[in-house]
Amino acid sequence: MSTPRVVVVGSGQAGFEAAVSLRGHGFDGAISIIGDESGVPYQRPPLSKAYLHCEPDRDSLALRPAQYFADHGIELRCGKPVVRLHRIDRRVELVDGSTAEYHHLILATGARNRRLPVPGSDAAGVYYLRTAVEAEALTAQMKACSSLVVIGAGFIGLEVAAAARKNGLSVTVVEAMARPMARALTETMSQFFSSLHAAHGVDLRLSTGVERIVVDDGHARGVITSDGETIPADAVVVGIGVVPNTEVAEQAELRVANGIVVDAHLRTSDERISAIGDCAAFPGVSDEGLVRLESVQNAVDQARCIAAQLTGTETAYRSVPWFWSEQYEAKLQIAGLTTGTDTSVVRGSVADGAFSVFCFRQGRLLGVESVNKPRDHMAARKMLACTMPLTPEQARDVNFDLKHALSQCQSQTHRPAAPPSPLSSVG
Repeated sequence: MSTPRVVVVGSGQAGFEAAVSLRGHGFDGAISIIGDESGVPYQRPPLSKAYLHCEPDRDSLALRPAQYFADHGIELRCGKPVVRLHRIDRRVELVDGSTAEYHHLILATGARNRRLPVPGSDAAGVYYLRTAVEAEALTAQMKACSSLVVIGAGFIGLEVAAAARKNGLSVTVVEAMARPMARALTETMSQFFSSLHAAHGVDLRLSTGVERIVVDDGHARGVITSDGETIPADAVVVGIGVVPNTEVAEQAELRVANGIVVDAHLRTSDERISAIGDCAAFPGVSDEGLVRLESVQNAVDQARCIAAQLTGTETAYRSVPWFWSEQYEAKLQIAGLTTGTDTSVVRGSVADGAFSVFCFRQGRLLGVESVNKPRDHMAARKMLACTMPLTPEQARDVNFDLKHALSQCQSQTHRPAAPPSPLSSVG
């Protein structure tokens, strides 16, 4: 390998962005993207939103047309998954027996749907949603049926429920936890979305599990809940989270712990291999320990960070995480990680559907959840980036000038340079 070669395993948002960012940073070596799915890399967020209530158009999802990759010297080897990593030889082996050698390897293997472990879950009419193929199958089914049971009241489940209601379907959502999106949101925000879905006619069953799928003639016809109730439906959608794709890393004896473990510079235990996106478990910026995030922001920012490192600009990954969801007329935006919140402060009007929840732990701002408050969201991202010392008392005070305090914080913020890293060259 005389020419420096970067191989990216994974053709999702993180893998795509890594390749594009390498070219943007002036890397003139060989780049290959190897992905499980055929076709060009595409966006996933629309799959659980607009894509479910319009005519599916795969081209509209493409991150770039095929010609772009040819014009920029980025080889696409999609539709043939990597099955083995040979670290000593620095090459990956694809399912068809072909190989690709690398100077540096970027694992952007993403995640897959967590399967529902109950009888009947493999029947026709049971749908999951992560890929374009799955979205197209679900869209076709929703056009042909009148009722839907959604298992799981997380982001995907509730976005599907909202799309189904927009299509006129009768929808029941079954959730094992006591409130929707409980792992990600405060109780205030969960209650708001419970009321929102109820107002749009969704039957939300909380603290309720699923014992099995009702199957008739090989097709799902509803569910039997943990309290013995049968809920009939024409189809069932399962949205109970994802599992990171770590098998190749495990086979190669890289460290894995709910994701491929990396350091602050996104390096695995092998300095020639990085991991980014949904599959990567990285050190949190404060005391969270290892963090694994499933978001476009994280995928893009980590990809850009590793591209900068591989072309000589050393920096640790310190981006403020943010997330978003659209359900009916509500746009939810979250800045930061709010797990462990012990104090929350509401600014704005919950009744009017335009408010923010400022989340604190031991007096320190962890994050901000906003509904239809884009200015609050943007301000929150900046506050967290400069570690603005906002207190719960200041957040409660409607006369406290957040904009002025943020301006002062930004003017005083000076971050030290990141330490040197062996990833500054791919040679």
